[in-house]
Amino acid sequence: MTTFAELHRAGDPLVLPNAWDVASARCLVEAGFPAVGTTSLGVAAAAGLPDGVGAAEAATLELVRDLAGLAAYVTADIEGGSVAAAVAAAEAGAAGINVEDAFGPAEPHAALIRSVKLEAPGLFVNARTDTHWLRTGDLTETLRRVRLYADAGADGVFVPGLADPADVEAVVAAVDVPVNILFLPGRTTVAGLAELGVRRISMGSLLFRAALAATLRTALAVRDGADVDAGLPAYADVNAWADQSVR
Repeated sequence: MTTFAELHRAGDPLVLPNAWDVASARCLVEAGFPAVGTTSLGVAAAAGLPDGVGAAEAATLELVRDLAGLAAYVTADIEGGSVAAAVAAAEAGAAGINVEDAFGPAEPHAALIRSVKLEAPGLFVNARTDTHWLRTGDLTETLRRVRLYADAGADGVFVPGLADPADVEAVVAAVDVPVNILFLPGRTTVAGLAELGVRRISMGSLLFRAALAATLRTALAVRDGADVDAGLPAYADVNAWADQSVR
């Protein structure tokens, strides 16, 4: 069986969709995705909680436990995280985690990565740096951070917001571990990132936001007498995806 780490292949990257509940995860697994991540925004928003402040940690761990029996690997976004949260994710059945630095001091984040690998050595730690997330970006600082995190034991590094091909190539060349890039519609493609050596491409909150857009579009179509999108999942399909007794 291919391990989660082995799914991170040069030239054939892991395309990772991110789910926010059992039904969304199960439909992705049934579509053939070998691994599913959680989306911190989706999990938090679905629970009426803010993202990025650790408020959805319990909900994320509960979701990981619910997904543990799926025929796919699960990786959990634990935001800034902690050793306790990482260990709990591993015990819940996660193959990996994302831990983000929120563009705070890099050295404490490296120390967290080192501690997590000591306590949960089999957990794939994807170390996220936010040098390019919601900001212009600083490639020099990005390179310093991804090297520091890789040296601390991270199994992969994640730079959401990075899209310029030369910058992506520079990050890939800077570390030996797999580089993860966030898919950005209109700015990146799977084929293009694969050519640059990226070994993991995450969808982040894209699917959750697309689901919200489809919800609003359908509600407006019903109200206004417009056509409703064809090809929607049947009631029975969704009920089956949500049934925890069927794996």
